[in-house]
Amino acid sequence: MPFNDETVFRIREFFLDKGANFYEKKMFSGVCFMVNDKMCCGTHINKKTGEDMLMCRIGPDTYETALEKDYVVPMEFTGKPMIGYIYVYEGGFTTARDLAYWLQLCLDFNPFAKASKK
Repeated sequence: MPFNDETVFRIREFFLDKGANFYEKKMFSGVCFMVNDKMCCGTHINKKTGEDMLMCRIGPDTYETALEKDYVVPMEFTGKPMIGYIYVYEGGFTTARDLAYWLQLCLDFNPFAKASKK
């Protein structure tokens, strides 16, 4: 599975610093970070461009505002956007501050997110 090891490391360090209850799971052609047994964020490589992407589960309330920012696109798998999920292209999380912004949005939504059925 193609993913950027450096991005995985940076996300892991963020969650460790926050003391989050997380684990990593390979899925969606990358690595997803599960917080409190719910998908929180992950890594992805755009197959067409090879560009590193951050997948963020930020919820429907923050979704529209996030889409107004540079480097952000809706997450789509079947041709329809998944409301509450976005991709951030690597230009949007090059600095630690930028990455922390997106990951904090994911953590803030996590308590409200529904867990997948097992």
